[in-house]
Amino acid sequence: MSNRLPDIIQKCKSQDRTGQKDLFEMYKDILFPICLRYVKNEEEAEDVFIEGFYKIFSKIEDFKSEGSFEGWMKKIMVNESLMFLRKKNRLRLMVELNDIDVPDVPESDDTIDFEEFLNILQELPDGYRTVFNLYVIEGFKHREIAEILGISLNTSKSQLILAKKRIADLLKKKVFRNNFNQF
Repeated sequence: MSNRLPDIIQKCKSQDRTGQKDLFEMYKDILFPICLRYVKNEEEAEDVFIEGFYKIFSKIEDFKSEGSFEGWMKKIMVNESLMFLRKKNRLRLMVELNDIDVPDVPESDDTIDFEEFLNILQELPDGYRTVFNLYVIEGFKHREIAEILGISLNTSKSQLILAKKRIADLLKKKVFRNNFNQF
């Protein structure tokens, strides 16, 4: 797969349809979940995903083969998702909180798969989910998140704390339901 990537990128730079199709097929299963992590509604996430690929194809000349091509595409998908949330005024971030107790995640023999985790993320308010994604999954620092979202450093931190608290609560409910259903 990666052996063909330079050739596919070159074809995309020449606006070759088969190269574009190959790139899309190669990365759709990696890039679509990124959009879905940020945008709750699957149809809206698909719109963001398509817009992101349009931007990839139209900006592919800007990729100078420095660093990871996949990372470059992921960044475009994250930015498209954030732009969508801003346009829809869904990035309402809550007030800053100081000392918040975050409960421990319940212990369980159950494992959670990606689909279940994605469902839990979908239950978070947009602000919590966005900061959680940027910090935990994308690896941004709070300073970077604050800059990207136009919020204070403390708001970024409090959103993450509240997201983790909500996730812990949702996991507790899931564990309780699973244990209850065993009876």
